[in-house]
Amino acid sequence: MQRTATARKPRASSQARIAVILSAARALLAEQGVASLSIYSVAERAAIPASSVYHFFASVPALLEGLTADIHAAFRASLQAPISHAELHSWRDLSCIVEQRMLAIYASDAAARQLILAQHGLSEVTQADRQHDLELGRLMQALFERHFDLPALPEDVDVFALAMELGDRVYARSVQLHGSITPRLAEEGMRVFDAYLGLYLPPYLPKRGAAL
Repeated sequence: MQRTATARKPRASSQARIAVILSAARALLAEQGVASLSIYSVAERAAIPASSVYHFFASVPALLEGLTADIHAAFRASLQAPISHAELHSWRDLSCIVEQRMLAIYASDAAARQLILAQHGLSEVTQADRQHDLELGRLMQALFERHFDLPALPEDVDVFALAMELGDRVYARSVQLHGSITPRLAEEGMRVFDAYLGLYLPPYLPKRGAAL
């Protein structure tokens, strides 16, 4: 009888090794930036052979793609964390909560700032980031739909993903100029996010009687 091949999750030992590698890469990014990262420097920081790093990540771009996915998992969790429906009076209250959570991730994670907001010129990482942004945009739209009755949105534009990317452009400018997201430019990024969403969402969007 022929067996159908199925995708398998990495074994626990492999998952633990991947976590150690990503943790070492994250620490090096925070200290030295993308340009100084290498498979050997990550192996040295993780106290494992370079061959072990190569086993999971064949190149630095592959390693950074893995780290980008890890970072976006934190953003995804921030969209899935509970939000009190009773405390929302308008969709802008919800957008403020979402953006504040994402800003908190950027503030606490130098690797997130380096990979998503800094200019590193790595097309593989940029492409991976955009793909993750599309997923986050869908999750964000679903979050808004749980609390508000959304109008019909265009099918040829990912409105929420694009709003998030536009806000990130402001945050990236702050990182470029100041090395961090300053309170003033954090405010401006949130204004850009709301302004773009406001092209599609009316100021007084009907709130649902209860969250879906």
